[in-house]
Amino acid sequence: MAQNTRTVPAGTPTNVTQKHTKGGIGESTLRPDGTLKVTGEFAYSSDMWHEDMLWGQTLRSTVAHAEIVSIDISEALAMSGVYAVLTYDDLPAEMKNYGLEIQDTPVLAHGRVRHHGEPVALIAADHPETARRAAAKVKIEYRELPVVTDEASALAADAPLIHEGRDDHHIGHVPHPNIVHRQPIIRGNVEEARKRADVIVEGEYVFGMQDQAFLGPESGLAVPSEDGGVDLYVATQWLHSDLKQIAPVLGLPEEKVRMTLSGVGGAFGGREDLSMQIHACLLALRTGKPVKIVYNRFESFFGHVHRHPAKLHYEHGATKDGKLTHLKARIVLDGGAYASASPAVVGNASSLGAGPYVVDDVEIEAVALYTNNPPCGAMRGFGAVQACFAYEAQMDKLAAKLGMDPVEFRRMNAMEQGTIMPTGQVVDSPAPVSELLRRVKARPLPPEQQWLSAGEQADVRALPGGLSNTTHGEGVVRGVGYAVGIKNVGFSEGFDDYSTARVRLEVINGEPVAMVHTAMAEVGQGGVTVHAQIARTELGVTQVTIHPADTQVGSAGSTSASRQTYMTGGAVKNTCEKVRETVLEIGRRKFGSYHPAWATAELLLENGKVVTDGGEVLADLADLLEGEAVDQEHEFRHRPTVPFDLVTGQGDGHVQYTFAAHRAVVEVDTELGLVKVIELATAQDVGKALNMLSVVGQIQGGTTQGLGVAVMEEIIVDPKTAKVRNPSFTDYLIPTILDTPTIPVDVLELADPNAPYGLRGLGEAPTLSSTPAVLAAIRNATGLELNKTPVRPEALTGTL
Repeated sequence: MAQNTRTVPAGTPTNVTQKHTKGGIGESTLRPDGTLKVTGEFAYSSDMWHEDMLWGQTLRSTVAHAEIVSIDISEALAMSGVYAVLTYDDLPAEMKNYGLEIQDTPVLAHGRVRHHGEPVALIAADHPETARRAAAKVKIEYRELPVVTDEASALAADAPLIHEGRDDHHIGHVPHPNIVHRQPIIRGNVEEARKRADVIVEGEYVFGMQDQAFLGPESGLAVPSEDGGVDLYVATQWLHSDLKQIAPVLGLPEEKVRMTLSGVGGAFGGREDLSMQIHACLLALRTGKPVKIVYNRFESFFGHVHRHPAKLHYEHGATKDGKLTHLKARIVLDGGAYASASPAVVGNASSLGAGPYVVDDVEIEAVALYTNNPPCGAMRGFGAVQACFAYEAQMDKLAAKLGMDPVEFRRMNAMEQGTIMPTGQVVDSPAPVSELLRRVKARPLPPEQQWLSAGEQADVRALPGGLSNTTHGEGVVRGVGYAVGIKNVGFSEGFDDYSTARVRLEVINGEPVAMVHTAMAEVGQGGVTVHAQIARTELGVTQVTIHPADTQVGSAGSTSASRQTYMTGGAVKNTCEKVRETVLEIGRRKFGSYHPAWATAELLLENGKVVTDGGEVLADLADLLEGEAVDQEHEFRHRPTVPFDLVTGQGDGHVQYTFAAHRAVVEVDTELGLVKVIELATAQDVGKALNMLSVVGQIQGGTTQGLGVAVMEEIIVDPKTAKVRNPSFTDYLIPTILDTPTIPVDVLELADPNAPYGLRGLGEAPTLSSTPAVLAAIRNATGLELNKTPVRPEALTGTL
């Protein structure tokens, strides 16, 4: 059962324009798509249908690194029901690669494959089984090449270059072509600070490759149009980014590629890169028929990027009274075969690598490698997750060495408003790190070993091992662990981050109705709910319609980086304010002579009426508009950021910071190596909760994903062949409801004066600290060091 409390300091500014219209911000209004989803009636992208559509299939490489000697498509093309078989030679435009930042990813492999599961050919057929059988008849001869799978093989003097002849803008400042990007952060003097340290601790940490594991597989429908263009209906995170990558490869102007968001079954970063979008469009344009592509679960593991696995080396020093003296760290992220979002992930890992602590002398180096492993890119937490796992383990080590309480040690070194980050940026909004830690520690602990008092009535689900019925209480010990993390909000490092909103206010059937149109991808975060709440608040209407997201309106940016409520919510707020100003001008023009308040009072829109700040009604919107519609479109930008210096890492690179803390309580069967997480209590500052129900849901969801990577989730890649060993939910495990503990949530609302309504992006922060909190609790229970995620039974039993 969700528990939450909220704290709003007296006098906190929230810039709320309206407070009285029902269903506005601050209320826990229900999701408009919620009932449809839980009853199975919601239409996801995989449910789309067109009467004469074909089915698309992608043929993928069976090896990780090889020269393509030959491709024979003749047997596949001769099959009845097959309409097209495409390879690299069939691509219609000069541009044959795509990518979020670096266009290094081929639409179809040419001459060489660089990772297991890389697309090589496309098939369109009248039935999905026909398409699959045709794919099996395409004959490809490979000449396998040596694989690059880790830092040693990537940076060796004779290492095969994953991308020869690189000409991207990062190549000039990396020491080896197999390094995608390198970002140092240097502040103060670590060598001098080390001399002041009474204790020094070091640690080597390994973070496994995590999959986003969204339940709705990649899917979409491409429909060729009469003007030679294409209409694409797809589940994605960023319509306009997709568009900018798709159109050049198709050889079409952007206006001829019209994109509409379809129902999205989760994302978590895995839909920020392209998957089947270009492939479906190519097949539709070649055949002249609509083409639908739906990945099965096996293909989905190869069809999107994953979280970067990482190796991290950390050294911290502290004085005997518990003050941090210095930090030296090296973070190596495996980006896999293509760049994806690796440069930005490097920026996050380095700039946030010191954690939410005051430490004046810092040397951090973060790099992302090109290897023949699966491509890695965006996933919830985006570089900050891996770093948090390492620095929080270090905090526990330091506290133990100093004989201090691990929470009090953290609080002693916690940053606050006014702290200077290792990048030189001043934290200029609330940073309640110490308070978050205090709250999770102060919460009462759940009863220990509740199954003991139940006797024969004990529920085996409460025991480690659960319904497998392997544990009966022997060797079960409790552990408690804590962690806290820091995450940036929004796009950073000088990126022109903006969102667009179009708002129309008109009278329909005698009632004022607002229409909100953005290109925001609703991937489950609840943006459509919040946009309607903002419109009700700002325009004083109860009826709000959310237009389907598409590319017929300006970009809303990506649904990632915890940015959408801040950015597109800000755009909706900004545009609604402009609409309101226009409405009031119309009112002054029409009715100003009837009442002096039109000229002298502060006027508001509430419950479909124009009212004074004293509550006096001046006009009904239905009378004021009289069939006239007010329609405006505006962009919203956050304050500017700058790129980090490539030598020192200094610069105001982030727009906002967000914080969360966790306390994990676990019970561990030390004989069988089984872990039961009993509780994962969390406290988080959200600035302003626009919808508390959604806030709590996001925090609990992010917490659960962090739990997954702590004890079960990892894509296993064979170190000799670079092939994925477990591309299925049979072998890649994710938490179910039986694995998910009680997650009490303590919500703080300390407004950021620079953000719309004072809000703070919140979706990613709980994913950071939940993982190290669980690891800390398991260490507390077992006494083991445990420097790798996920923790598997063999690591606890010594049978590794």
